[in-house]
Amino acid sequence: MLTKTIFQVYNLFMLRTARYLAVRLLALLPLLCPIGCVSSGSSAGLSADRPGPPTVRIGFFPNVTHAPALLATGDGSLAKAFGDAAQVEEHVFTAGPAEIEALFAREIDLGYIGPGPAVNGFLKSRGKALRIIAGSSSGGTALVARADVKIASIKDLAGKRVAVPQTGGTQDISLRHFLRENGLTPKDRGGQGSSAVEVLQFAPADTLNQFRLKTVDAAFVPEPWVARLEKETGAGIVLDEKTLWSQGRFSTAVVIVRTEFLEQHPELVEKFLTAHIRAVRRIRTEPDAARRVIGERIKELNQGKALPDDILLSALKRTEITDEPLRDSVLTFADWARELGYLRQDRTALGDLFADGPLTAARAAMAADSKTTSARKVKE
Repeated sequence: MLTKTIFQVYNLFMLRTARYLAVRLLALLPLLCPIGCVSSGSSAGLSADRPGPPTVRIGFFPNVTHAPALLATGDGSLAKAFGDAAQVEEHVFTAGPAEIEALFAREIDLGYIGPGPAVNGFLKSRGKALRIIAGSSSGGTALVARADVKIASIKDLAGKRVAVPQTGGTQDISLRHFLRENGLTPKDRGGQGSSAVEVLQFAPADTLNQFRLKTVDAAFVPEPWVARLEKETGAGIVLDEKTLWSQGRFSTAVVIVRTEFLEQHPELVEKFLTAHIRAVRRIRTEPDAARRVIGERIKELNQGKALPDDILLSALKRTEITDEPLRDSVLTFADWARELGYLRQDRTALGDLFADGPLTAARAAMAADSKTTSARKVKE
């Protein structure tokens, strides 16, 4: 009996000792890992554990405001810009918050996104997660009303139901700011009576159905949804948002990068920006050829649902594709969001949001290459 008891005590002691050693070993594993080992969740965000060149993950929407991404991925120029240095992996989104969460999770390295989510992501991460390194588009947003509803200005939205793509998004912030300027208050912010405006969140595709069902009176949306509402429901444009800005230019999409990725791989960011700048220029100088590629990409990413060429043409005409980040307008959005209660901080908290160096470096490198090519041709 005594022997059995001693044996049980011994087993208990050995079990506890084994557990203790296992815990200590797990704690020491990071220190024991050789210098060359890299986990699949590397802070660089590159798939260095895969054979071949690393992979750079790029996020974007199948939207006209993200046209440079659609063109550069569609015509192969983005992959060509990286060459043997990296492979491209596309991540397609339909909402800014989802893209920001993917960036936080290190699932994407670079992305095209609206200024609203970019600012939110920056502040949410206390200025650590991302930087804006370029612009993608200006304008291309409008207030559209059903043909059977009399709306000629912002003031006429009193008592009406207005759709926006996403609460807290870029168009929602703009609409609520302009309502406030015109003495109108949304119902969800205390508006009452005939002067109150009901602001409703609908995905753009659902907004089309809401117009057909006559359950909303108007919508504040970006292209190509402005052109689609016009053609497919007979709606009319009440006003183009650019007419409400002092200089007629404001950011509707920017290019962001994970801060950590920028710090560790500036050469890859420069290669990406080279492709981005070239896509912007091609959209301006070869609009017809660029539009065909963009249209094909939208069709491919929307499960074979093509955007009619006349709608795409109208959408691109109303949207300025630019690599300029339009800093002042982005900071203005932040001020508006603060006034509306969406943010606790205003532009004073955004001192490090923009990183101008990568775009400047990419432009300089392209200019140097152009001079070298020109000199070579002269000699030949």
